[in-house]
Parts: sequence; structure tokens; C-alpha cells
Amino acid sequence: MLGMKKSDAICLLGGSVAKAAEAIGVNSQAISQWPEDLPARLTDRVQAALWRMHHAQRQESAAVEASEGASA
Repeated sequence: MLGMKKSDAICLLGGSVAKAAEAIGVNSQAISQWPEDLPARLTDRVQAALWRMHHAQRQESAAVEASEGASA
């Protein structure tokens, strides 16, 4: 498996260093220090943040559907 690029990680996590840092739970300076080819430990953190973001969106969608169903 090929590693993840820093630029791809930033794009996936919101498109900016600030949004990526917020998603991962670090400050922007930490992301600025990442190498362009991310090691496995950083790739894992990016993937975990993406999972959390996706999971939160699914929960929001389910809550909206439930409230719309209750009002129908």
C-alpha cells in the first residue's frame, strides 16, 4: 500500500492546515512540520479523523431523518 501525501491529507480533512489540525486535534504548526510523505502513524491519525467525521455526519443525518419522520 502506498503512503499518504501531506497535501492529500490536508485536502481530505477540510482543505486547509487549520481545518486539518482541528480535525486531528493538533495545532497548525504540528501539521506544518509533517513530511510530504506521511509515515504510518500520521496516516493512521488522518484515517481515524476521517472516520470520526464520517460517523458524525451519519449520526446527524439519522437525527434529521428521525425528527422529520416524527413530524410527519
